[in-house]
Amino acid sequence: MESLIANDGMNEIVFLNKKEKIEESLRTTYRKKIWRNFVKAIKDFDLIKDGDKIAVGVSGGKDSLLLCKLFQELKKDRSKNFEVKFISMNPGFEAIDIDKFKENLIEMGIDCELFDANVWQIAFEEAPNSPCFLCAKMRRGVLYKKVEELGFNKLALGHHFDDIVETTMINMFFAGTVKTMLPKVPSTSGKMDIIRPLAYVREKDIINFMKYNDIQAMSCGCPIEAGKVDSKRKEIKFLLQELEMKNPNIKQSIFNAMKNINLDYVLGYTSGNKAKE
Repeated sequence: MESLIANDGMNEIVFLNKKEKIEESLRTTYRKKIWRNFVKAIKDFDLIKDGDKIAVGVSGGKDSLLLCKLFQELKKDRSKNFEVKFISMNPGFEAIDIDKFKENLIEMGIDCELFDANVWQIAFEEAPNSPCFLCAKMRRGVLYKKVEELGFNKLALGHHFDDIVETTMINMFFAGTVKTMLPKVPSTSGKMDIIRPLAYVREKDIINFMKYNDIQAMSCGCPIEAGKVDSKRKEIKFLLQELEMKNPNIKQSIFNAMKNINLDYVLGYTSGNKAKE
């Protein structure tokens, strides 16, 4: 078996396999930027309680793979008594993508249940000109149903700090509403909570973590998404990059703004289904 070598800045460390290197990097190199922010979000937003049964949604991308490893480390920590299971829905990936996904799971030591749901084909057949909305709705429905069938009370997703900031901006710029992606929210059925433990973790740190550990995560296999050069989220990403050149703290300010809304100085707001002014 070929060993792996990493440098912690002072010494070279030899690992027997990639799994060992990944887990060590979470405890050392990325302890401050990833692990501590993961734990802080769980504490700040009360995401995990003793006795919880948590399903982690695994897409095969960088964010969900990292989330799996963080939950594995949290189980070792024993600070919380909870059950965790990794699940992944195959909406219609190509065989080559599935093979890569399974290879990553094996190398990273992630035991994940993969189940098929022919979402893409159905969405294209039902709405050939604009399948994205239907596809997203179906994927959520299938995933929620799976979690309910398992008897779990929480679904953890890999949305990170940048996703939350970008969603805030998308809603303001394109939907005319002040609304963000919450770290914890009840599902539409009310039978489970959706939690986002990466709420404080920056995308750039996730990217660096993946590069450091030589993990080639799956890209989105969706044939529509692959062809979208100018999606709204990409527009917002580029805008934020430009704004960061003038104000490096712009993303943190936007994130903080969603925690500091003064209702005395807004034109109107909605509480539940009722509009108020």
